[in-house]
Amino acid sequence: MKIKIVRIGKNKDTYIHDGESEFLKRLSPFCKIEIVDLKESRISKTFSKEQCVKEEEVRILSAVSDDYLVLLDESGSEMTSIEFSKFLSSNKDVGKSICFVIGGAFGVGYELKSRADKIISFSKMTLTHQMIRLFLVEQIYRGICIMNDKEYHHE
Repeated sequence: MKIKIVRIGKNKDTYIHDGESEFLKRLSPFCKIEIVDLKESRISKTFSKEQCVKEEEVRILSAVSDDYLVLLDESGSEMTSIEFSKFLSSNKDVGKSICFVIGGAFGVGYELKSRADKIISFSKMTLTHQMIRLFLVEQIYRGICIMNDKEYHHE
């Protein structure tokens, strides 16, 4: 299984980086994960929020190519961990990477939402982009453990 995570901005918190590293290490026997970090756009006197979203969208779309694109967005559908595991399992052999996209602080544009094969939400609450990075790799690990009957997820 090949997984790509495309995300906007940098992580500034060491505890998130450490947690992410731990789950990426745990995932290494099960799948290949590629992380693509893209530059965050900034609002200025001459650059609006809408321009930031559009600029980031162009960068994201150029990074996803023909991957199976899963957009993480508050407007998406929520899943249980078991449903997420079934989703990973049903898409593991599609012949291309499952590409998870974490947009920037101002969200994503229409073109990216239209390009997405699936849109999921981790919560109706607003979560930081840094926290979502950690939650995503943990849920990928949990989903793969469920698929492989590994001790991690308890019902």
